[in-house]
Amino acid sequence: MQSRGSSNRLSSTVVKTPISSLLFFMFATLASIYVAGRLWQDAQNRVHMIKELDRITGLGQSAISVDDTLKIIACREQQKKLTELEMQLATARQEGFGSKSSVDTNDNRSEKRPLVVIGILTKFGRKKNRDAIRKAWIGTGTALKKLENDKGIIARFVIGRSGNHGNSLDNGIDSEHKQTNDFIILENHVESPEEFPKKAKLFFAYAADKWDAEFYAKVNDDIYVNIDALGATLATYVDKPRAYIGCMKSGEVFSELGHKWYESEWWKFGDKKQYFRHASSEMFVISQALAKFISINKSILRTYAHDDVSVGSWFLGLDVKHIDEAKFCCSSWSSGAICAGV
Repeated sequence: MQSRGSSNRLSSTVVKTPISSLLFFMFATLASIYVAGRLWQDAQNRVHMIKELDRITGLGQSAISVDDTLKIIACREQQKKLTELEMQLATARQEGFGSKSSVDTNDNRSEKRPLVVIGILTKFGRKKNRDAIRKAWIGTGTALKKLENDKGIIARFVIGRSGNHGNSLDNGIDSEHKQTNDFIILENHVESPEEFPKKAKLFFAYAADKWDAEFYAKVNDDIYVNIDALGATLATYVDKPRAYIGCMKSGEVFSELGHKWYESEWWKFGDKKQYFRHASSEMFVISQALAKFISINKSILRTYAHDDVSVGSWFLGLDVKHIDEAKFCCSSWSSGAICAGV
């Protein structure tokens, strides 16, 4: 009886052992299939995301991984936040806020902050205009330096390069600049009528990076400016951190090819074809915060056919104070005007 019972227990053990092994093997197989399936599904998701990225960007083959793409998106978000912070910092500085140490140690420098940097946008073959402006209101040599030191007004002619870099046109500007030292030469900008709005953008970006001024002004090279009146007027707007000052206007968008004021992208301005409010091109002024905004975002700010419309478009949607100042209406020839066209 004991022998038979022992035999039965042994038989049971022999039977259970293969069943346990079989169950373990089945479980391991199912687990392997599940893991492989998840890995395959993840790979398929990555392939789908890469294809979507290719479709959106228009590339035939993605040059970067999905992980890298997500990192780029995160970096762009950080760049947006940095842009906002830099604008807030520029605004705070213009309102007079700063660290105690910077105020204590930089009193002399802050007292000499320029009131305004004026960019006189000029062209090749306009030396007579430039000489007339030098004689009439910005001076040369020590007079130009005195304007900067005594009144805080920096004035420079702004010009790019010719299509044939290094030709007689470029050499002529280089020679003139060597004599007068009153140019901003935009080395990477090619002079052409259709690129005039881009030239204005590059001036504001360059000036905002080079000079820590309260304001930045754009003037055409056929405009005479009353420096004293300009300084007195701008002094009244120093407390406006995001000021856009000029002879404000709006008007018809011309869609007829060949018209003097033809706008090639007229369809973007709505069915009524009316421009939004913007300052007239002859002369206008923006505060430091807005100049910094242009500098930071110059690569994504688009331009239209005209520089005044282009600048006005950059401030749409921003918390900007549009100041319609009649003294900036250069064509009116009114008494007390800051500027006058010739």
